[in-house]
Amino acid sequence: MNGTVTAVSSNDVYSFTKPNRDAITLLAGLGVKGDVHAGVTVKHRSRVAQDPTQPNLRQVHLIHQELFTELGGAGFEVGPGDLGENVTTGGIDLLSLPVGTLLHLGGGAVVEVTGLRNPCLQIDHFQDGLLKQVVGRADDGTVFRKAGIMGVVRTGGTVRPGDVIRTELPAEPHRPLERV
Repeated sequence: MNGTVTAVSSNDVYSFTKPNRDAITLLAGLGVKGDVHAGVTVKHRSRVAQDPTQPNLRQVHLIHQELFTELGGAGFEVGPGDLGENVTTGGIDLLSLPVGTLLHLGGGAVVEVTGLRNPCLQIDHFQDGLLKQVVGRADDGTVFRKAGIMGVVRTGGTVRPGDVIRTELPAEPHRPLERV
């Protein structure tokens, strides 16, 4: 399964959205160079408050461009970087990937998928009602999360819009994504 990087975003201060960039640099074991969420240990404020020594399994946030199209159909205006992601993708069903999938981005960067993003109430401050669009319960009662996936940087490199993304699935049995 291959796809494309449609946008890259980063921010050196805590904010809900991240401005788009011409390129971002991924640093092995840390995340996005210059991004507020980069680091070996957790950087998301709620997780730091729980235990600041936890490993950072959320170094890179990826969202599929197709989500923005879906949200547009429901009356929301959302684009790359608006939901705080670092990498916006096209052509890959990110939510169906198993834990441990390797995403080869551009010429050499590699991100290992760790789990699903679990968005917080801040998403409704961005646009009222948006949280219910990306987190909810299916008819059978199972929780769904559509706000992207998280990963850790295994191999650093520069990532730009237009770069090819190649997926490498882990050995079976595959573990489905859970919130991280």
